[in-house]
Amino acid sequence: MSRINMGWIRFSISFFLLLGAISLHGQLKISWDVLADVTFTEEYDKELNAYWLIPTFGKKLKTYRNKNIILEGYFIPVDAANSFFVLSKNPYAACFFCGAAGPETIVEIQPKDVFSRRLRLDDRIRLKGKLKLNKRDFNHCNYILADAELLSN
Repeated sequence: MSRINMGWIRFSISFFLLLGAISLHGQLKISWDVLADVTFTEEYDKELNAYWLIPTFGKKLKTYRNKNIILEGYFIPVDAANSFFVLSKNPYAACFFCGAAGPETIVEIQPKDVFSRRLRLDDRIRLKGKLKLNKRDFNHCNYILADAELLSN
């Protein structure tokens, strides 16, 4: 085969593989392995008088910054007022808050609207939304899923 035909074939295969990774609505389904592309350095914050884990996001992870993604995990309400939620890689008994995992295993959920159904602790759910990477705002998680919408399982 000629060089032009081989180049066209490679391009076509790459294009269709990329197309398969993107859903019809422009959402990229990612796994928790993508969120593990991060390292943490402990730093002292004088204003807060506390040590914090400061993330350094990896190149692979940065490609998803401000992109619409789909992520599956366990629903965990964090406060009694039911106004702060996270999606966790692990169920509550093995989640970050229990000391069994790192901060890269949770994503703060900022819902677009009220979810269409009532969610309970450890419900396995799929969400779509815009992935935000947070390095220094200590009032939020390192990962935020903004405008999150609940998908049917």
